[in-house]
Amino acid sequence: MDMDNGAILYGKSIDTKYYPASITKIMTALVALENSEMDDVVTFSRESLDCQHGGYAHIAMQEGEQITMRDALHALMLASANEVAYAIGETVGGTHENFVKMMNDRAKELGCQNTHFMNTNGMFDENHYVSARDMALISKAAFSKSELLEVVQTLEYTIPPTNIQSESRTFQQKHKMLLRGKYYDFRCTGGKTGYTEKSYNTLVTTFEDGGRSLVVVILASRNDTFENTKLLADLSLIHISEPTRPY
Repeated sequence: MDMDNGAILYGKSIDTKYYPASITKIMTALVALENSEMDDVVTFSRESLDCQHGGYAHIAMQEGEQITMRDALHALMLASANEVAYAIGETVGGTHENFVKMMNDRAKELGCQNTHFMNTNGMFDENHYVSARDMALISKAAFSKSELLEVVQTLEYTIPPTNIQSESRTFQQKHKMLLRGKYYDFRCTGGKTGYTEKSYNTLVTTFEDGGRSLVVVILASRNDTFENTKLLADLSLIHISEPTRPY
C-alpha cells in the first residue's frame, strides 16, 4: 500500500481474515500514542502478568512494577513483550477490555472491515483476526506518527532500574530488515514481526525510497517472509543506490 494515498499497489487475498500474532501490537501502539503521553506511568497488575503463556515473549516484569509509557512502547515494539501490551491497555483504557474496545473502534474509524481484536498482544484467539488490507490501513496510520517511527528505528533500548527491579533491562530490535545482515534493506523505516503456531509468520514493513512511502503486509507465511517482503517492495519502489552512512 502506498502510505501517502492509500492505493493498493499489489494484493493477494487482501480481504481474507488471518490471525495476526504480534503485529497486533501496532494497533496497541497507535491507540496508546493517541490517548497517552510518553511520560505517563504504566503499572503492572497481577492480571497483566497472568496473561503470559510459556514460551511467549516477555521482559520479566513484576506485579506493582512501574515504567514510563516511553519505556513500555519500546518493550512492546522491540521485545514484543506480551505483559507490557496488557499493562499498556490497562493504563490507557482503565481496563484491558475497554482498551480492546478502543482498538476495535479505531479499526472501524480507519475503514477496517475484516478485523476484530480480542487482546492487546496477539495471543491466539479464534475471534482475533485481521486482513492484509486492514493491517495496511492500521500501519499507515500508526507509522505516520514520528513517535512510533522513533521507537521502531531504535536497535537497542535499555529500561533503567524501576521501583522494584534494581537492574536495568536491555533488549534489541527483532525486525531483520532494520539490522545489518542478510535481510538488511536501507529503505526499511520500520515494522513489526509476529509468530504463533496457528498464525504462522506475520510481518509488517515500511519502506521509503525515491520520495515514496510504502507498507508491505504478509500474513500466514510459512517461509521466505523477508525475501517476499523485499520482492514486493522492489515491485513498487524506484531503486536508488544506498547512501553512505556512518555506522
